[in-house]
Amino acid sequence: MEQQIAERRLGIVGIVINDRRSSAKKVNEILGRYGDSIVARTGLLYESRGVHIISVFIDLSTNDLGALTGKLGMIPGVQVKSFLF
Repeated sequence: MEQQIAERRLGIVGIVINDRRSSAKKVNEILGRYGDSIVARTGLLYESRGVHIISVFIDLSTNDLGALTGKLGMIPGVQVKSFLF
């Protein structure tokens, strides 16, 4: 994941986890692989909806963003949206 700064973009990845017990470990493992590209990460429990929400601010290429969101999106009970600046 070594790229020139010019190839990288700033963006946000929003993650909603419906079943923390079965999905959170996998989500954290994947995010850990992209740790060098994560600028900031916040998470919270949205108790009235029964979901956990994670926002991840990233600095990486569009190809790597696609790989990251694709891997996260394949986890059952996880929804992912992203956008780049």
